[in-house]
Amino acid sequence: MLYVCEKPSQARDIAKVLGAGGRGDGYLQGQGITVTWCFGHLLEQAEPEAYGAQYKRWSLESLPILPAEWKLDVKKSGAKQFRVIERLLKQARHVVIATDADREGEMIAREVMELCNYRGQVSRLWLSALDDASIRKALGQLKPGAETEKLYQAGLARSRADWLVGMNLSRAYTLAAQYSGQLGDKGGALSVGRVQTPTLRLVADRDEQIRHFVPVDYWDVVASCLPAGAANVFKANWVAPKGKDGIDDEGRCTNMALAQEVVDTCKGQAATVLRCDTERKRQAAPLPYELSGLQVEASRRWGLGAQQVLDIAQALYEKHKLTTYPRTDCGFLPVSQHADAGAVFKALVATDRNLSGLVSQADTSIKGKVWDDSKITAHHGIIPTAAHGTIEHLSEQEFFLYDLIRKRYLAQFFPHYEYDQTVIELDCHHYKFRASGRVERVAGWKVAYQEPEAEPGAEDGKAGAADKEAQALPALAKGDSVLVQDLASIKRQTKPPLPYTEGTLIQAMKGIAKLVENPKLKAILKENAGIGTEATRANIIETLLNRKLLERTGKKKQLRTTPKGIALIGMLPNAVKDPALTAAWEQALDAIASGEMTLVQFMDKQQNWLMKVLERAKAGANMPVQPESVAASRNAGAAANPAGSNRQEAGAANPETGGKPCPACGKAMLKRQGKFGAFWGCSGFPGCKMILKF
Repeated sequence: MLYVCEKPSQARDIAKVLGAGGRGDGYLQGQGITVTWCFGHLLEQAEPEAYGAQYKRWSLESLPILPAEWKLDVKKSGAKQFRVIERLLKQARHVVIATDADREGEMIAREVMELCNYRGQVSRLWLSALDDASIRKALGQLKPGAETEKLYQAGLARSRADWLVGMNLSRAYTLAAQYSGQLGDKGGALSVGRVQTPTLRLVADRDEQIRHFVPVDYWDVVASCLPAGAANVFKANWVAPKGKDGIDDEGRCTNMALAQEVVDTCKGQAATVLRCDTERKRQAAPLPYELSGLQVEASRRWGLGAQQVLDIAQALYEKHKLTTYPRTDCGFLPVSQHADAGAVFKALVATDRNLSGLVSQADTSIKGKVWDDSKITAHHGIIPTAAHGTIEHLSEQEFFLYDLIRKRYLAQFFPHYEYDQTVIELDCHHYKFRASGRVERVAGWKVAYQEPEAEPGAEDGKAGAADKEAQALPALAKGDSVLVQDLASIKRQTKPPLPYTEGTLIQAMKGIAKLVENPKLKAILKENAGIGTEATRANIIETLLNRKLLERTGKKKQLRTTPKGIALIGMLPNAVKDPALTAAWEQALDAIASGEMTLVQFMDKQQNWLMKVLERAKAGANMPVQPESVAASRNAGAAANPAGSNRQEAGAANPETGGKPCPACGKAMLKRQGKFGAFWGCSGFPGCKMILKF
């Protein structure tokens, strides 16, 4: 039996439980058992030139590139290990896929098995944690390979769709930008991606809002109110009536004279209580973290980047064995794991004695909403394991994240947080005032997890509610009289939205439905968790940074679009950069994984969409669209249509061409504008860099 793991550390953990201690070159071995490993993806999509020499040079005439049969190359860094696995697969009759339990993990193993033509029995080891107990449990519950094969189909769809978009549109829009001079003197290639481009647009749109923001002055009127026979005042705010002149759509008073009129009318006057309602509210503990929640929290608290958080969480899972699988989009827990609480508590105390006091207060009889099998997706929330560790072995940042994870878990075994919410409404000469306050009654789960309050108005620039409710209000009855002892008209100013951080950008990627108006699409997006996946969002942001489309600025490491990124977003049609459409593509991948759509159906739709976008890109580049070359490229890998790829009609069709072919390669020469004026440049750039004086 051959176990194929995703990485060496994973293989060592599984081999240890299996008793496979014998060491080979690229594998571990025991009685009738061999455990080997990949290094993540050992294979990668072949470059365009693998499908024909005509694709070696970038040219609009050769697009689209649509492989008839997809080719994979072995990565140079993994060539040796691939040969090891290839040999082991030839000897194996039964393979157990033991990679990470998700779409990409499934693909990592199966793409190697497919390239090596393995046709034997397949089983699936589905792991949520790498501690010994979790591995033993999973080994006793191997899944049939057919049960997870559709995850592989979804992985192929993702990989191939990304390749089609990236290779075709990056070439098309880079060439279009070069022809129009939008890349400036430095030039360079543009990068278009199925997920990265809509993500770039989110930041570009936010930057645009900030650039064009015009602040508006408005006034709050705050009253100091003293009940009859009381010694302490409470604060109440004037409720500006919407629809009245001087009141905007947000209910803000933009008329200083009107605000002053309220002050002059009500100061020193008696106000009548319209209502005083107190309601006991109960708040359940927050669910255990999913990856994006952990990334958002770590960004807010410590300014950690999304990829940093993923790497740290992966180390807690793989290296230290202290937490479960991190690349999850679910915060719920299986009902069966409730019985493991005692063992997890012992491990928490053994790992960090300082936690013993808090653990002793936890009540394992509490079974809240978090334990729900119907809400579990591929993986459950990130929680501590029953493995004993040593807190001293953790780095400072590892401890920060571990502490967040363990306290979220402990919070599930404490009562609800309870508080009294009071609202008082007053009438003073037909002006309405409202006061809000809350008083804590039962600390509950907050004893276990004291989460700092977000800064008021951190995202939208408005005053937060927390400061307005931090007062205890008196018990009043309808009709009671209250003295409006003092009033203040406070001038405020609207603020622009804050630039994205990596944490808030991940929130925006995940909650993209908020930005979509179409109700049907909005409903779909709410179910689909937005752009990208828990496993890929950090990498998407890193890619945009590495390709100089985004940059980090300031002490808070805020994300801003670069001039190159702004130019790209300005060129692209909405179909390419619309985040709603990209999220819908992710839903299609989920449909493949669930068997509701086939790989062929998905790829047909993507190719049809791509053709339309390319036609528009070519038209915008002032280059002729040659139908015969488009038709020929549908059968990429076969010989290209000579008439389509070699015809040079640009001189007759476009006044911006030189009217003669390039002396180096025969392609049309185009008029371009450079630092020192106009010149003729080859349309085959960057493959051909021939230039002629104008």
